[in-house]
Amino acid sequence: HSYTSFVIESFIDELAAAAGEDPAVFRKRHLAALPRHRGVLERVLEKSGWYSQPDVGHFRGLAIQKAFGTVVAQVAEVSIAGDRTIRVHKVTCAVDCGTAINPDVVRQQLEGGILFGLSAALYGEISLEDGAVIESNFHDYRLLRLADAPAIDAYIVPSVAAPSGVGEPGVPPIAPAVANAVFAATGQRLRTLPL
Repeated sequence: HSYTSFVIESFIDELAAAAGEDPAVFRKRHLAALPRHRGVLERVLEKSGWYSQPDVGHFRGLAIQKAFGTVVAQVAEVSIAGDRTIRVHKVTCAVDCGTAINPDVVRQQLEGGILFGLSAALYGEISLEDGAVIESNFHDYRLLRLADAPAIDAYIVPSVAAPSGVGEPGVPPIAPAVANAVFAATGQRLRTLPL
């Protein structure tokens, strides 16, 4: 789901831009027949303040993915430094995982998935030299650190559907949400990972 979501959700954002539409409006129109998708989309737009102006120098990107029976939408708010470094300040997430048996665990799993996905999206690269991996351990393989972690708000959309997965579905939308925010900031499409 992760790299497929990156491709699909980046392309949907690109289609919205080509159509001259807001990415959220474009998605709403194309998700009319998918009530669970629309539900998480509407919740994440409301809770992220999508239609309000972000702080100066901040830009938002959006992505949605269904994985393991669960639908997740995320809005990433980013800024771009002078050296083109991407800083993710906030992630707002909405999920329809069916009946949430333990809402605290659902939110914790989404937070962990977002942080794991951000590590992969921003830094997750293995380098090869003469057929051997250069990185040998975590001292030279960068992961997201606490100082780089964004604020995360996770919201559960009430559902009467059967419970579905929450361990992995928080991961796929974060890379395209960040890449789509970078496009909003710079007009440049990032089509390879890590960003």
